[in-house]
Amino acid sequence: MRWKCRTKTLPLDTPIWMGIVNVTPDSFSDGGQFLAPSSAIAQALRLIRDGAGIIDIGGESTRPGAKGISAEEELHRILPVLQQLRKELPDILISVDTAKAVIAREVLEEGADIINDVSGLSDPDMISVLRLTGAGYCLMHMQDNPQYEDVVAEVLAFLKNRRKMMIESGIVPETIAVDPGLGFGKTSAHNWQLVENISCLHRLESPVLAGHSRKRFIAERFSDREEGTRFVSQQLIANGVHILRVHDVKDTIKCGCVRAS
Repeated sequence: MRWKCRTKTLPLDTPIWMGIVNVTPDSFSDGGQFLAPSSAIAQALRLIRDGAGIIDIGGESTRPGAKGISAEEELHRILPVLQQLRKELPDILISVDTAKAVIAREVLEEGADIINDVSGLSDPDMISVLRLTGAGYCLMHMQDNPQYEDVVAEVLAFLKNRRKMMIESGIVPETIAVDPGLGFGKTSAHNWQLVENISCLHRLESPVLAGHSRKRFIAERFSDREEGTRFVSQQLIANGVHILRVHDVKDTIKCGCVRAS
C-alpha cells in the first residue's frame, strides 16, 4: 500500500513514524516547549534524525477544553517552522494539523504535503482545497459526546461514509488515510476497544493512522506514559497500522515491534 501526498508517494510496507511538533502554548503533553520557531525546528530535526518519516506541525491545541484561536494566529505559529523546515529538508514529508480550509490552502502552497484534520471535515471548503492540490489527507473520527452502542462499528461507519463522500466529490482515493481518533470523544474503555479492534479499519482499503502517544487512556493503565505508548505501539503495528503519530520517536521506535505478516 502507498499514500499519495501531493507531489510525493509514501510506501507503507513498514511502519512509518509521524513525529509531533506542537507550536502551541497549551497542548496537553508538550504545550509551550516548542512555541518559539527555533525550538520547533530543532525538535523537528531531532525527530527526523530519530527516525520520523513525517513531521506533523500543529498550531492550535486539540486537547479537550482548549480555547480556539484565529486563522491568523494559527498561521503565525506554523508558517515560520514550515518554511524553514522545507528549506532545510526539501524531501521530508510535512503534515499540518488543522481543521481550517484557509490554513490548509496556505500551508500547502508553502510546501506542506498532508493535512491532518482531527475534525473529520468540519469545514466544507476543505474538499475543494484537497481536490485542487492532491494533498494527502488524514480523515479522523471525533465527536463531543462519548456515547456509543458499538464504538468500533460506529467509528468504522463514520470513516466509511466520509471517505465515500470524499471520493464522490473528486478526491483521489489513494490520498486518504483514516484515523479512529483515539482520545477524541471516547472513554478509556472505548479507546482500548478501538486499539484491540483497529484491524477492522483495513476494510476501508486506506492507510491507517493512529495518534495514541501519551494520551489519558494510556495513563489510566500505565504509570509511565512512554512505557504505555510503546505497549500500544506494539499492539497497533501488530494489527497492521501503517502510521503512528508520536511525541518521542527515538524512545517509541525502540519497542522493536514488527508488523504481523
